[in-house]
Amino acid sequence: MSQMLVGIDVSMRSHHVQFMHGEGHSLADFSVSNDIEGANTLIQKLLKTAEKNQLTQLKIGMESTDQYSWHLAHYLKNQLQGYAPLFQTAVFMLNARKVARFKKGYDTLPKNDRIDAWVIADHLRFGRLPYDMQETLQHEALRRLTRTRFHMMHEIARNKTYMSNQLFLKFSGLRQDNPFSNTFGTTSLAVIEELDPEMIAEMPLEELVE
Repeated sequence: MSQMLVGIDVSMRSHHVQFMHGEGHSLADFSVSNDIEGANTLIQKLLKTAEKNQLTQLKIGMESTDQYSWHLAHYLKNQLQGYAPLFQTAVFMLNARKVARFKKGYDTLPKNDRIDAWVIADHLRFGRLPYDMQETLQHEALRRLTRTRFHMMHEIARNKTYMSNQLFLKFSGLRQDNPFSNTFGTTSLAVIEELDPEMIAEMPLEELVE
């Protein structure tokens, strides 16, 4: 089956695209904006080039760069499904490190968007690819939610450690003796915010308890 390989080097403002024949020669290269108009332009050019060269199997690849590739990958996957069975389309999210290692196999390649898109297309031609992307938006939403929660919990833990180090400068005994079960509980925070070591040392025990 005749193949058309589409390498896309994604970025925040624009994407560079390389169309490559399954035999390895270039069919076209161009840039599109990173928005809905750019994605539609890419689809139109892709279908026109494939039809002109009688290529029915379309392999589209881009590096998995999270937010920059997310919209384009899902939009291409969704829109191109409507052209089956005329064209068989697969979208691949490639590991950036593997693409970089693949690129090292070429002796002399300049570093620019045009070459990066070409390397991605050639990587598709050589095969040994991951499974093509599936539409699992509900799973991706859950993944993003859990990753966001993990990020927030990590930040909270990091800031608590930072706060504890600062607290030692003011209340070294509070850090050493741990009189409260939770250093960041309501009672402990009230002591930290409202009192200082001298006040605590001079205050009668009953008043301190109150």
